[in-house]
Amino acid sequence: MVIEVHNLNYSFGSGALTQPVLKGVNITIQKGEIVLMTGPSGSGKTTLLTIIGGLRQASNGSVLILGQQLVNSSDQDKVKIRQQTGYIFQQHNLLKSLSALQNVCMTLEMQYGLTEKERQNRAERILTAVGLGDRLHHLPEALSGGQRQRVSIARALVGQPKIILADEPTASLDRQSGHDAVEILKQLAKESNTTILLVTHDYRILDIADRVVELEDGVVKAVQ
Repeated sequence: MVIEVHNLNYSFGSGALTQPVLKGVNITIQKGEIVLMTGPSGSGKTTLLTIIGGLRQASNGSVLILGQQLVNSSDQDKVKIRQQTGYIFQQHNLLKSLSALQNVCMTLEMQYGLTEKERQNRAERILTAVGLGDRLHHLPEALSGGQRQRVSIARALVGQPKIILADEPTASLDRQSGHDAVEILKQLAKESNTTILLVTHDYRILDIADRVVELEDGVVKAVQ
């Protein structure tokens, strides 16, 4: 298993102000599997995603990611997981002053042993794979919403991560752009046997998933 979460509890606040967010969550995801997580706003989906990605510390239960325990883990352990994880966000989070190529190249600057030319070549290949070979030098403002999301997909995949975590990646896109973006993500991830956990309210893209998990009020309610 790539992701193994067992009896995970998580709360915001302390004392009388404690607000439970995740309540005994259990979920396992295999290598190469594409899992969509749905559920109402405030159900804990993004919180769970950030714990799995090593962006938030959990202190109760078990969260094994690529064999690494993240509950009560050190910053160094969480960094190891982040280095093997690609992130895709709803609002793209692209640097406005950098071209599509430069935005994708930035991810590779943390990978030692690659020359600048090698980083550029790899970034060009992945941008071409997502259909943006003719937009390499365009700034984000010169790209459509769907194209910007494709850049963020390229940025997430270029480091050849073992896990992709995506938080509402189609929320700001129209139906066709959203479906195109996740189909590209699915195709490229399947080719590299990358595991995907994608949080969404968008029921139009459920067909890309191997499995759908529903989270409601911090509890896994159903698995399809």
